Amino acid sequence: MSRLHLSRPRLSVFLRALPIACTIFALAAAPASASERLELLGDDPGLKHLGAEIERLAEASLGTVGVAAIHLESGRGVLLNADDQFPMASTYKVPIAVEILAQVDEGKRSLDDLITMQTSDHVATYGVLSDFFDTPGSRLTIQNVLGLMLRISDNIATDLLFREAGGAEAITGRMKAFGAEGIRVDRTTRALIANWLGRDDATVASPMPPAEYNRLILEGNSSQLDDARLAELNETFNADPRDTATPRSMAALLRKIWKREILSEKSSALLIDIMARCQTGENRIPGALPPGTPVAHKTGTIGESTNDVGVITLPGDAGHVISVVFVKESRLPSNAAMEPVIAEIARASYDYFVFNRGTS
Repeated sequence: MSRLHLSRPRLSVFLRALPIACTIFALAAAPASASERLELLGDDPGLKHLGAEIERLAEASLGTVGVAAIHLESGRGVLLNADDQFPMASTYKVPIAVEILAQVDEGKRSLDDLITMQTSDHVATYGVLSDFFDTPGSRLTIQNVLGLMLRISDNIATDLLFREAGGAEAITGRMKAFGAEGIRVDRTTRALIANWLGRDDATVASPMPPAEYNRLILEGNSSQLDDARLAELNETFNADPRDTATPRSMAALLRKIWKREILSEKSSALLIDIMARCQTGENRIPGALPPGTPVAHKTGTIGESTNDVGVITLPGDAGHVISVVFVKESRLPSNAAMEPVIAEIARASYDYFVFNRGTS
């Protein structure tokens, strides 16, 4: 795909919000051919129409869209570009949360354990920790930090839990063990943002000093970073395999969370409850749904990528819909302009499974 230009709102959005054994799903198997972009799960005659509508809606992104729209109870659904890798942005906070809660279930830690914030943790990024807990040595429980990471997409909270979980190897290893091989978590938000802004020397092991990182962020939000430079940075970022997921694997992870297959009942319920109180992305998965529709989800935003992943509760006894929508390499002028694509795909899936309940 040709080089894509980026308007300035794309940068500020991410700094605010950088803020996943039932064979019926066929989530572990790849399509028979890489050319099969659209995949139907189940023999519902109407699924081809839902698939066609999702493809039509995806065209409005002016980019590449990955979708998993799957009825949780029956396994029927539609996948689009299911095995393409998409930058997760802040949706990668779901795998981080899963690793932390798995360690709680294993007795390695408690939700009441305290995490100490170090001086080096305080950087310019989205969240409340840097504003309200600016004294070195401040301590918060794992459960409180988990809530901040998922509900408001606090980046410092994310990096604290990334460190607490044991880093990339532990988190990505857990995804493989849980059957979500297409999900990889590689970096802290601090390293990820720095790399996106062109600082390839910034790593998890050797992060930029806080003052230097803060200057980078300020420069990124200033006129010093023009559209041509943003386009160059995004082209590099879009080709990076780190911190990416396939729609198939993210859907598999969500399904296993909701089915209580990988976490205890207590940990599963806690994670779902926190995701149900997500304070970001009101115009994404929930955006076109009937008012009051329960949605537990996690958003992600960076550069030319706009994402939302979660589960919609259908009315009555119609069950639930797994909704994974990743948008990358979009030529739309802002991340906000991509949100209606996510909202309309979620609504199309909602409507289909409300009126085509199938076997639950």
